[in-house]
Amino acid sequence: MKLCIEFIYYGDYFYDYYHFSKSPSMNAVSPSPPPSDVSAATFNLTRYLFWITGLLVLLVVAGFFSLSLGSTHIPFPALLKAFRAWLLSGGTEGVTSTIIFRIRLPRLVLGLSVGGALSVAGVIFQGMFHNPLVEPYTLGISGGAALGVCLFVVRGWQFFRGISLLPLAGFFGALVTLAIVYGISVKKSLLQTNTMLLAGVMISFISSSAIMLLMALSQSLQELHSLLFWTMGSLEENNSRLVILISFSILLLVGVSFLFYRELNTLVLGEEEALHLGVSVHRVKKWLFLLGTLLTALAVSISGMIGFVGLIVPHLMRMLSGSDHRLLIISSFLSGGIFLILADTLARTLIAPVELPVGVITGLAGGSLFIYFLYKKNIILG
Repeated sequence: MKLCIEFIYYGDYFYDYYHFSKSPSMNAVSPSPPPSDVSAATFNLTRYLFWITGLLVLLVVAGFFSLSLGSTHIPFPALLKAFRAWLLSGGTEGVTSTIIFRIRLPRLVLGLSVGGALSVAGVIFQGMFHNPLVEPYTLGISGGAALGVCLFVVRGWQFFRGISLLPLAGFFGALVTLAIVYGISVKKSLLQTNTMLLAGVMISFISSSAIMLLMALSQSLQELHSLLFWTMGSLEENNSRLVILISFSILLLVGVSFLFYRELNTLVLGEEEALHLGVSVHRVKKWLFLLGTLLTALAVSISGMIGFVGLIVPHLMRMLSGSDHRLLIISSFLSGGIFLILADTLARTLIAPVELPVGVITGLAGGSLFIYFLYKKNIILG
């Protein structure tokens, strides 16, 4: 974890030192380049490859740590041996292979996809609202998803023929929230950004209050524990097909989001300037809102409410790699996945064999890390 933080923090300085030769602007107090430079800057392929390669290396390292550590420690030689057997013969028999391929690997894949989805959704919403404090949960989408799941738990509709209905309930709750916020925010076919933000915040408060009410009225300790643990987030999912389906859907949506990098770079200038530059602002905002909502809904529907990822990761990557969304979207996806994989590993190992909610780890670690970077680089929000 420490190595990862040091690499992220100092990687930018190493790059600047060798390629920009002590440029004073890179150490100046500046959260992001001037907006006009974002859209006009020439794409720097070397910088792009530097960050993507570095983050991929970190992802592999984090993945090995996640597969190795836990209530049962698996040494690296045994880990490599299990992967070699799987590659050569497809064998997943034995205790070690069962732990790796049926328990920890699905969590690893889920951590990458959920952390990446929340981070990319944060990038989209912060660019769309031109507000650095907006994150996926600000718009009430996660609250709606959590409320949907809690209603299913309280009503005893958790399973149908042995299949968990909670992911479906979470996704349905998120879509209902999307419809409400969108309906309130559209005036004369135009999407009112400020109205959308306020409506989302209010729905988030209403959802949180309703969830607390359901907890207070819960009939059994098991039911209360289920509600509480789900609202704090977990990557424990036994259905590997569901993990693959959600992960593939998230990757698809991230790919579609990348196609909007020009519009996001232009929106950094402000809506009026973007309109003058030929961007159909209202149409683009509708698409971005839909993409961000679907990414959040997919993530929350399978993992519960995991806070701070969608806020801190886009900020950190914007500080370190710049505001060009060609790099920011991809780097945020990878770093969000790395962050959540490491947080889940900590949640499983800190007081093993008891597992902590991963949302607690992301809140504590993410908040502390964010304050540290704010202090070190004197970031000015807004």
